[in-house]
Amino acid sequence: MKQFYTLALILSFVQIFSQNEEAERKSMIKSETERYAKMINYNVNPNTLNYDLKYQRMDLELDPAQSFVSGTVTSHFVPNQNISSIYFDFSNVLTVSEVKYHGTNLTFSQLSTKEIKIDFPTPLASATLDSLSIKYAGTPDTMGSAGDAFTTSTQGGTPVLFTLSEPYGAQEWFPTKQSMNDKIEKFDIKITTPSQYNVASNGKLFSETLLPGNKKLTFWQTNYPIPAYLVALGITNYTKFNDTMGTPPFPFVNYVYPSTASNTTSMANINWTKDLMNLYEEYFGPYPYRNEKYGHMQFGWGGGMEHSTMSSMGSFGKGLIAHELAHQWFGDKVTCGAWNDIWLNEGFATYGEHLTNEKLLMTNSQFMSYLQSEIDYITQSAGGSVYVADASLGSVNTIFSGRLSYSKGGYVLRMIKWVLGDAPFYQALKDYHNQPNLAYQYAVTTDLKNSLLQSTGKDFTGFFNDWIYGQGYPSYQIRWNQTPDQVIRFKVAQTQSHSSVNFFELPLPIKVTGTAGQVVYLVLDHQSNNQYFAEALPFNVASVTFNYDKQIITKGSTVTKDPAILAVNDVSKKEIKIFPNPVKDELFVNGMTSEHAYQIFSLDGKMLQAGTLSSEKSIGVNPLPKGVYLLKLADKTLKFIKE
Repeated sequence: MKQFYTLALILSFVQIFSQNEEAERKSMIKSETERYAKMINYNVNPNTLNYDLKYQRMDLELDPAQSFVSGTVTSHFVPNQNISSIYFDFSNVLTVSEVKYHGTNLTFSQLSTKEIKIDFPTPLASATLDSLSIKYAGTPDTMGSAGDAFTTSTQGGTPVLFTLSEPYGAQEWFPTKQSMNDKIEKFDIKITTPSQYNVASNGKLFSETLLPGNKKLTFWQTNYPIPAYLVALGITNYTKFNDTMGTPPFPFVNYVYPSTASNTTSMANINWTKDLMNLYEEYFGPYPYRNEKYGHMQFGWGGGMEHSTMSSMGSFGKGLIAHELAHQWFGDKVTCGAWNDIWLNEGFATYGEHLTNEKLLMTNSQFMSYLQSEIDYITQSAGGSVYVADASLGSVNTIFSGRLSYSKGGYVLRMIKWVLGDAPFYQALKDYHNQPNLAYQYAVTTDLKNSLLQSTGKDFTGFFNDWIYGQGYPSYQIRWNQTPDQVIRFKVAQTQSHSSVNFFELPLPIKVTGTAGQVVYLVLDHQSNNQYFAEALPFNVASVTFNYDKQIITKGSTVTKDPAILAVNDVSKKEIKIFPNPVKDELFVNGMTSEHAYQIFSLDGKMLQAGTLSSEKSIGVNPLPKGVYLLKLADKTLKFIKE
């Protein structure tokens, strides 16, 4: 869902959005705060672990003028052991009238634990597909902790019905399996309504059929695996817009209130989603539900909800559209496998906002201001971890913390991009949601770490220990001086805001500006406190800027020119290094004391460039296409990125 802050914090949080988007965000915060109160303290119902839920079909009769549901849900399942009974998560307020199994009525019990237990006359065999149907009716719970899962209201004087089931509200209106370990592989949604209403839902619209008695049957179907909490409906006198988006094109379908259909700003923003889709497909990979659709269905809550293939939207600001669309990759295609790992949904969606602001909505200076406001928000408290500890699963404010699950989670991804470089990072994101064991399945933080290792060869264990499981942030005290030999020397100290992390090992971004306007970007591989660095430069230094593009989270850092920083290390003995990296035109080499031959190879072993390099010279790499390369020089192999 959209970013989640308390109202007190939002008033002090630096915003660069329009007034309309600010009002939208405040409305969203209030509504999400209320509906997250239904959070209950479990990730898995152990009673449902003995079967795999393959397919569900709901045949329901609904009228948005009435808070009432009646109909049948058929479930196909495969036991993973011999079973004599089966449990579904289901309301204890709605009344089950019968359970049919191959034409036979089964005995059942509706439990106070919001489960239905169904007994079979003889045990079912393991690994055999079977099915049953549950017929029920009643008024869904509109009071207490899950009252918002099934909502009836009005818009423009017309009745409207909408659902929002995250995290455990699906059981309030249909029997299903909500544990974070089993997606439903196919779902048919058949809804009978009064004929004047339109029904929006997941997947592809198969048919709308007029029935006797001024009724209409609407049939949606999704063939992509889906968690129960992402199954959703919207019913009212929607205005429908059918379009296409993407390359090659696929359906872009929007169901909006008539008042929105006449609002030029909202409709322009909805149409802008096409540009956003192009951006996300470039950086995240193909839209995960191309065989069906993407679109929006309007509902009565502030903010939005990333229902797969069709986000529910309270309004249509660009920031909200960006967040919910990013969820289709991160949260829907790959879903957090435990609420401890909610950052895998919300942090990634917040990073989608980063990407949107950087590439589509903001100038560079505006984007830097946006990033600084995020850093200020993240660092306003010294502690708090992105990962939600088991002991905090009952705390709504901890699980859906705007500061940690959303903003810090999103910024951690920006820091991974800094560590890896742009091209490897975005390829790693594509690899992550395409991993065979993760695509359209569930993931936890360890799965992301393992995927990054597989994609990039870099082990992020220490990084995740610091930034996901640990708490706080570093502050740096950077002292520098340029000695007469034009070598710039640094001494870097670090303090930590919280005792859970004893040291943040990070590459530090440094911008060095010369007296004649020359600019060099350095990366200091900071691995220990009070560490010294030395870099030979071909110009005199005027200034040093740390964290120049807000690459990392830090607070209270200082950069000071200090004449006491003298020649600590003999540059002739230091390690050979290359900069800048990534590079556009010219790759500088430091640390050589004599002339050496060099070769540049692609990752598949093809030699692309060769030559001879004298001490402290540079290599022109402008002719190389964008990508990752290996430079072999003086018995060293160094990786660099051409951007």
